[in-house]
Order: sequence, then C-alpha cells, then structure tokens
Amino acid sequence: MYLHLGQSVVVPFRDIIGIFDLDTATSSRLTREFLQRAEREGELVDVSMDLPKSLILCRSELGTLTYLSQLSAATLRGRVESGTFE
Repeated sequence: MYLHLGQSVVVPFRDIIGIFDLDTATSSRLTREFLQRAEREGELVDVSMDLPKSLILCRSELGTLTYLSQLSAATLRGRVESGTFE
C-alpha cells in the first residue's frame, strides 16, 4: 500500500518511519537542527503548496528522506491506519 502525501507524491507504507505534527515537532531545537541538516544534504522534500502541517520521515535507497506535507499528521495517520490510498 501507498500513502499520498500531496502534489502527486506517494510513498510505500513500509518505508514510513514516522509521521509528525510540524507545529509540535518544530518546538524542539533538535528537530529544527535535523530539518536544517536534511535540507542542506538534499534529503528534504517539500510537497506542500501551502504552509506545511506535517513531517514524514521515510527510508530511501540512500538513507532517509524527510517530506513536508500540507496534510495534517492526523489525516495521514488515519490514511495509514485505514489502508486508504487517497
């Protein structure tokens, strides 16, 4: 199964390490440093057209990729739990 993150981007369920609320997650200095490193190393993919609401950490062939999505973490988690593609 796959999870649609927005903007025609989908990732396999099996590659998802975690789905995080961006408002809550970015309150931590460590998370902000992680996002800065991911962006610097080309591992950050922004698939949001608006202000991103969630951060999705995924395995990739080269290590990890971090996606920023305009969809809320609750919406994405609900899709994973229900097994729906949309």
